[in-house]
Amino acid sequence: MPSVCFYFQVHQPYRMRHYPIFDIGESPNYFDDKANREICEKVASKCYRPTNALMLELVKRYPGAFKISYSISGVALEQFAEYTPDVLESFQALAATGQVEFITETYYHSLAALFNAGEFREQILKHQETVKHYFGKKPTTFRNTELIYSNGIADMVEDLGFKTMLTEGVDRVLGWRSPNFVYEPWNGRGMKLLLKNYKLSDDIAFRFSQRSWKDWPLTTEKFADWVHAVDGGGDTINLFMDYETFGEHQWADTGIFEFMRALPEAIWRHPSFNFATPSEVATMYPPVAKVDIPEAVSWADEGRDLSAWLGNPMQDASIAWVYKFERQIKDSGDAHLLHQWRKLQTSDHFYYMCTKYWSDGDVHKYFSAYDSPHDSYVIMSNILTDLEIRLKKTPKKVPLFVVPTEFKKEKTPVKKAVPVKKKVLS
Repeated sequence: MPSVCFYFQVHQPYRMRHYPIFDIGESPNYFDDKANREICEKVASKCYRPTNALMLELVKRYPGAFKISYSISGVALEQFAEYTPDVLESFQALAATGQVEFITETYYHSLAALFNAGEFREQILKHQETVKHYFGKKPTTFRNTELIYSNGIADMVEDLGFKTMLTEGVDRVLGWRSPNFVYEPWNGRGMKLLLKNYKLSDDIAFRFSQRSWKDWPLTTEKFADWVHAVDGGGDTINLFMDYETFGEHQWADTGIFEFMRALPEAIWRHPSFNFATPSEVATMYPPVAKVDIPEAVSWADEGRDLSAWLGNPMQDASIAWVYKFERQIKDSGDAHLLHQWRKLQTSDHFYYMCTKYWSDGDVHKYFSAYDSPHDSYVIMSNILTDLEIRLKKTPKKVPLFVVPTEFKKEKTPVKKAVPVKKKVLS
């Protein structure tokens, strides 16, 4: 009985304001409150409000049968609470149905897993407690920022007690194997691994309104037939995508909402299929094999690697500079300063500095709040210069909690999995 497992990423970064060189040493206001409020409200109107209403409609129409899951970054939850509290309430209404699973990620949607094991752990625990606070249940499923995954990252996540983890079903990793089964990490001790079926996911997320696509238009019947073709050749069809697919990336006039509204019944025309959350899938089906992923993968761009955030001099220099401040920030005892520094870790800032061309470059430009990758880099550099000046003037107080050094010395093959770390931080 194959399961359809829907997982949606919900994330909005705190965008940096256009911070001129003249503000260095003069202004600690790094983020564009006006733009963040306006964008949050815009996406709420186009995506979050109508899509949450649709999902709640489906959950209530099919009690106990239609199920979905979300991870909502901590910085997105903060903005919902401040700018669009009704959106947060609508997610809470979904949680109250018992048919929706909320998943843990890094609170700040950061790349900490690649650079600082202790910081990675602290952000996970902070997010886990935040999800419990808002939605009433402590998550047992984890997905790293942008589905970034490696053997070493899986080790760290399993050490924290998670039962299930999500990542991308990358062809070069899977080879002849299918993403439509449950797997285990290479060094796993019982944690289950669910892999995104990127073809079927991207048919909805990226190709739905693409008129040049040979399979356009995508109807529910056509898509359900593709899902049904998995019967006998897999246990789970993992459809992982940005939530903003609905209404923001695929506008309402494309028919995306009507497609989703009709999809459950189209799937159920084949009596063997059901909908399940990630933790349910991990419980229902045994793992078929271990997957060896020594070098980090992600769900970004055609390469499905780290090149969306790391690799060019602007990205590498900026992220090395950001993480250089950890000890000083935590020794300062200044919680506000810690929060600001962690917001600068958000992966989007480095994504905007990407200098790729062709289709990948077009996607980066679409999401960027800046005129060019260089502009983003200059703004980040100015802010980090100001932060460095502030830290020199900040007296040490009671140090903030830092993960014990014993944790940092544990066997975490992150350096081996992500060679760019050694290059950046040497």
